[in-house]
Amino acid sequence: MNTPSHPSIFSRRCRLFCLAMLCLLALPAFPKHKNFKVSVYVRAYEVQKMKDTKWLEDSWQLISSQLDVDKIYLEVHRDLLIVDDATLEKAKKFFTKKGLEVAGGITYTVDESNEFETFCYSNAEHRQIVKRIAEAAARHFDEFLLDDFFFTSCKSEEDIAAKGNLSWTEYRLKLMTEAGRDLVIAPAKALNPKVKVIIKYPNWYDHFQGLGFNLEQGPTLFDGIWTGTETRDPGSNQHLQNYLSYNIIRYFENLRPGYNGGGWVDSGGINMSMDRYAEQLHLTAIAKARDVMLFDYRQLMDIALRDEFRAAWQGNGTSWDYDKMREPFDKGGKTIQPTTMARIADVVLRQADELAGKLGNPIGIKSYKPFHSLGEDFLQNYLGMIGLPMDMHPTFDQEQKTILLTQQAASDPDIVEKMKKMLVAGHDVVITSGLLKAIPDKIADICELRCADKKAIVSDFGFYGTSSREFLIPQVLYQTNDSWEVVSAGRPLRNGVSGYPILHKARYANAYLYVLTIPDDMGNLYDFPQPALNVIRRVLSQGQDFYLEGPAKVSLFLYDNHTLIVENFNDEPVSVKLVGADGFKRLTNLEDNSGIAAKDEEVWMGWRRLQTKKFTLNLKPHSYQAFRYQ
Repeated sequence: MNTPSHPSIFSRRCRLFCLAMLCLLALPAFPKHKNFKVSVYVRAYEVQKMKDTKWLEDSWQLISSQLDVDKIYLEVHRDLLIVDDATLEKAKKFFTKKGLEVAGGITYTVDESNEFETFCYSNAEHRQIVKRIAEAAARHFDEFLLDDFFFTSCKSEEDIAAKGNLSWTEYRLKLMTEAGRDLVIAPAKALNPKVKVIIKYPNWYDHFQGLGFNLEQGPTLFDGIWTGTETRDPGSNQHLQNYLSYNIIRYFENLRPGYNGGGWVDSGGINMSMDRYAEQLHLTAIAKARDVMLFDYRQLMDIALRDEFRAAWQGNGTSWDYDKMREPFDKGGKTIQPTTMARIADVVLRQADELAGKLGNPIGIKSYKPFHSLGEDFLQNYLGMIGLPMDMHPTFDQEQKTILLTQQAASDPDIVEKMKKMLVAGHDVVITSGLLKAIPDKIADICELRCADKKAIVSDFGFYGTSSREFLIPQVLYQTNDSWEVVSAGRPLRNGVSGYPILHKARYANAYLYVLTIPDDMGNLYDFPQPALNVIRRVLSQGQDFYLEGPAKVSLFLYDNHTLIVENFNDEPVSVKLVGADGFKRLTNLEDNSGIAAKDEEVWMGWRRLQTKKFTLNLKPHSYQAFRYQ
């Protein structure tokens, strides 16, 4: 039997080899995606089940065989269920060994099923529970995230007394800012100084202040924020439009640039087809989210791929092919038969990952939404759905060629002075009929316009076409020859007896103040005829490289590296045109490198016809095309 001549050297080499292997095992796993992480959130109910080793292994095998995951969030508390320490550590160890980053989560609900019953943060007992939950998370994790429900809807006698003469909004903003600082962040960091505490804000951003979410102080109080990009079924009780899945990421990024961790999507809306789920994931990714969170572990396990999730337009070469996603595929030398929505998420996010890497930073039409403002709720998402690339900011930017101001801007006492400075500098300002109605006396210092309480029923846009239905608009009134109608509507307008402005303009110093009339039902923006939409897009898109011509429910996404995406949210194919502002001559498809050449066409600019370059695109239902332009 041969033995080494220097056993001490041999044993030392063995020890060094073993140490090196341990170091390699300790290194973070190679990222599974190039341009963002893919994370999965696990509710406390499912984390508690992970005490059963077989359930843990089987459930993870089901998900991970169909979906590549970079990070997992293990929830510590939900609905007064606090997961025991041993189970949390077991699950944490399991996923760490699988090469995932592991973080914690908290949902501060008393009973989610009871109208999202929250804690009462004025109640001494509740405050102690909230603090203990934060400490429990900090014991186990160096990072934890607060799910949607760190707000309060409580109106107990204690709250009523504590509110005093404050409004409910004022009281709750003050209460929840203090609760975040003193009941969550401070005790967590006292126990674990390394811990990062992240707050995930839900999708209903326009109403946050009413329940205590503080977008002015929260992004700097917490170590970071996350974004709810779930739009689900736009016809459901929140009525959130598809475009919000993109727009809210950009708005939250502008609250504190660099601190918006990612977007968060769930299975809501799959009743409309799996394409609705795919769209939400795709929009989150092309908004340049740093992470895409899939809520939740249970849904990825239990929601099976079924025929009813196949949209009627499938089978025609759409951006997401449901039939292809259901086909068996190879992974690690094994043939996998897709069974749940985890497979949909993986395919969509792989496709989005490749695309996101070719896109620059998103840009668009700046729209000013002051902190804690209300008015024309979620309007920018409807405008995004008629082809206007939105870029919402909590501060006013004087340097834009054109700025959009909705009724939300009325909460800024200096808004008209800011508008006047822009106009004098030669930059157009577009306001909505809602802002005009809110502050008519202030607007009168620029132009004496009124938005009456009376309504008009319209369908005929004259030279700019006819709507397929009648709808109500507020009547914008003006003094003849002091300002001018650009687009008008009546019932009928041609050979009719009356008409009202849809887009109106008034000269002030070196630029124009435009008024855009918003229908009483914002969804009627989708009923504007194409030629009218084209004029609105052209006016608002000054300073952008392109604007869109075509029907509603088609969105344009612009980026600062000469790339763009056009996405069709209609159930039917559409033909649209991209109009280039600076004579761009060619589009190159970012996915297949095919090219489209521009054609010279005329466009109406007021009463003048001008030559410009246009690109014609044919888009399939619920599909997109992405291009580089030159």
